[in-house]
Amino acid sequence: MKEPIVADSTCLIGLERIDRLDLLSELFEPVVIPPEVAREFGVSLAWLKVESPANDALMMSLKLLIDQGEAEAIALGYEKHWRVLLDDRQARAVAKQMGLRIIGTVGALVLAKQQSMIPSLRTLLAQLEAHNFYLSADLREEALRLVNE
Repeated sequence: MKEPIVADSTCLIGLERIDRLDLLSELFEPVVIPPEVAREFGVSLAWLKVESPANDALMMSLKLLIDQGEAEAIALGYEKHWRVLLDDRQARAVAKQMGLRIIGTVGALVLAKQQSMIPSLRTLLAQLEAHNFYLSADLREEALRLVNE
C-alpha cells in the first residue's frame, strides 16, 4: 500500500522539468496539493488532488514564516497527519518543529531508486541540476551513497 502525501510545488515543478512527474503517483497515493500549490504549479493531473486546509488560524500563522504554498501544504499535512513533500530549508524546519514527517525531491528519487522505478539516481540528479534545481554537494553525495551509486 502506498503512503499518502501532501506536496509543495518545488518538487512538482522539478520533476515535471525532467519528465519524471510520474514517479510521485507511483510512490505515493493519494498525492494532495493545496490550492496555492495548484496555482503555482499550473498543471492539472488526474492523480493530483487539490484540497484546502481547514485551519485558517494555523495557515495565517505559518504564512508569517514561509510562503503561502508551503504554509498551506504544511497546514494540510498537519491536519491529515501525512508526510509533506518539501524542499525549502525554512519550510522543512517549520514542519519538523510541528512534528511532521517530511521528504524532499531527492528523498523521493532515492525511494524510486530503492524500489527499482529508476535505473540511475545520478542521472536524474544531474538532470534536475541542469534545470536549475539546487542540490548541495553533501545532499547529492548522501543520496548517491544511500543507493550505492
